[in-house]
Amino acid sequence: MQELRWNPVLKWWVMVSDSREQRPLTPEKNCPFCPGSGKVPDSYDVLPYANDFPILSPHPPEVVPSGSILYRNEKSYGKCEVILYSPEHTLSLGELPEDNIGKLIDLWVEKYRELGDMDFIRYVFIFENRGKEIGVTIIHPHGQIYGFPFIPKKIELELSSCREYFEREKKNLYLEILHEELKDGRRIVDENGPFVTFVPYFAEYPYQAYIIPREQRLSIDEFSDDEKHHLGRSLTRIVTIYDHIFNREFPYMMCLDQKPTDGKDYPYYQFHIEFYPPLRNEKTQKFNASSETASWTHGNPSSPEQKAAELRNIKEKLYGDR
Repeated sequence: MQELRWNPVLKWWVMVSDSREQRPLTPEKNCPFCPGSGKVPDSYDVLPYANDFPILSPHPPEVVPSGSILYRNEKSYGKCEVILYSPEHTLSLGELPEDNIGKLIDLWVEKYRELGDMDFIRYVFIFENRGKEIGVTIIHPHGQIYGFPFIPKKIELELSSCREYFEREKKNLYLEILHEELKDGRRIVDENGPFVTFVPYFAEYPYQAYIIPREQRLSIDEFSDDEKHHLGRSLTRIVTIYDHIFNREFPYMMCLDQKPTDGKDYPYYQFHIEFYPPLRNEKTQKFNASSETASWTHGNPSSPEQKAAELRNIKEKLYGDR
């Protein structure tokens, strides 16, 4: 069974697919993403791979109407793809060679345009889940792309806030946030040409980080070659910094937020990347408990300024003050 179900209270869609329970915990020696597995080419740099257990599909199964005025369901139109970063099984995003991450960003651009051109996809979500704490079942370096038939609620809220701020102040909200962070300076982690990485003032997780371009860009396909080069460098640097916090593979959720692909204009928005790492310290995970899950009231058990300083100190040791 695979369908979308509408939550009439929160006014959002829930994706339902019982086939997802069949996803295997892949043994280390039988990785399907490694050359020689029979599932991928024997040679590749970066590679799009059709998700074996998609929760959305260009050709979804028919649904049985709920028969209720309150409850409604629809076909789960969309697309789910896996993006393989490298044929090397143990390589991380932070360890990708410069040429390799350039090809990865070009593939993200290609997929953003390709999926966005599909008339049933309204939002292209590029993301990576990393680490067993996030529930990752295959450790081979990879991310994912979901083509949603709706605009996710969080993105709706971001767009609404950006529009309201623009109408009131005639300024871009995210660029104003970046301006405030640069003016304060305490939460800045890395400045890399056209991109700035920082722990936001309102961080919900101890090591949360944003990457924001200094100039307005609505989506990943608007960057110049030079900007894409610097974006790749900012990504590899923050992941490398994370991995040096506790000298271990650092788990995180990486999310690329950009304009929807529904054909409407969003001149008040701004492309940005969000990292949500779940660790509080080397051995303790920050779980989303009752307050976070049921009331959306996040509690950060640390100081954003202190965590930013910790990340910045690692950055200075690794890269200097460049």
